[in-house]
Amino acid sequence: MSETIERIKCLIIGSGPAGYTAAIYAARADLKPIMYTGMEPGGQLTTTTEVDNFPGYPEGIDGPTMMIQLQQQAERFGTEVRIGMVTAVDFSDEVGGLHKITVDNNTQLEAETVIISTGATAKYLGLPSEQKLRGGGVSACAVCDGFFYKGQDVAIVGGGDTAAEEATYLANICNKVTMLVRKDEMKASKAMQHRVTGTKNIDLRYNTEVDEVLGDMVVEGLRMKNNQTGEKEEIEITGLFIAIGHKPNTDIFKGQLKMDATGYLITEGKSTKTNKPGVFASGDVQDKEYRQAVTAAGTGCMAALDAERYLATIETEVEA
Repeated sequence: MSETIERIKCLIIGSGPAGYTAAIYAARADLKPIMYTGMEPGGQLTTTTEVDNFPGYPEGIDGPTMMIQLQQQAERFGTEVRIGMVTAVDFSDEVGGLHKITVDNNTQLEAETVIISTGATAKYLGLPSEQKLRGGGVSACAVCDGFFYKGQDVAIVGGGDTAAEEATYLANICNKVTMLVRKDEMKASKAMQHRVTGTKNIDLRYNTEVDEVLGDMVVEGLRMKNNQTGEKEEIEITGLFIAIGHKPNTDIFKGQLKMDATGYLITEGKSTKTNKPGVFASGDVQDKEYRQAVTAAGTGCMAALDAERYLATIETEVEA
């Protein structure tokens, strides 16, 4: 362990749109934020080839470039960005108390405020062909990337509400949507199931799984397998959307912060406040509904403002 424990006014954990936006606002408020990027600097957008739906980019921008620019903007105002992984936390229950943070299992810090922006990781099937073509036609967000497949044939994997909602979204803009459901029924709500079965250009396949994603550089087709009969079938598609869920990156906060059954952090009302004073959550780590870069950035702004107001309240109490 380090002999001297560094004290930080505002610590930001995570470096996606939420984290960098929080850093921009916190730095402009003279909170001298320090950010630890985590294992994937820039977050999920670093695996996205094109971003067309973030305001301010009329010609679109690729994800990695956008994240570099957000980092540069945060650093311009004084944010210190560090490569490192927060591996343990001990949050204080006291208003004005210091939060103890461990980085890379050996560096100890103390923070007056903490903004958690660790995001959520999309679940994939784990097939080598799928992983090879991520960013080349394989996506985990139909709302983000569906536009690029307008008028084309695509496929989606999943049987829950999210998969059903994304399938109908794609059906509105794509020529044909093949929907693969692993079991003999969907687990989506009845209303969502009716919406899927009532959409003419959705080809619903039960007991069907992905055998292999076809294509060298981009998705060109899909080989499906019926898990009851073993029968295989190939179809031509240009996009494959995986909608089997997300896992919020909150394991190190278990037992300290309130979270729902699936691990998403719970914040108070319309704020970013967690159940620990001085600890705030922004982005996909607390949002399982929208999961967009622009909404993550918005909550990053909110978290920085909440942190600034929290510190101002403490300083006022001390002066009094």
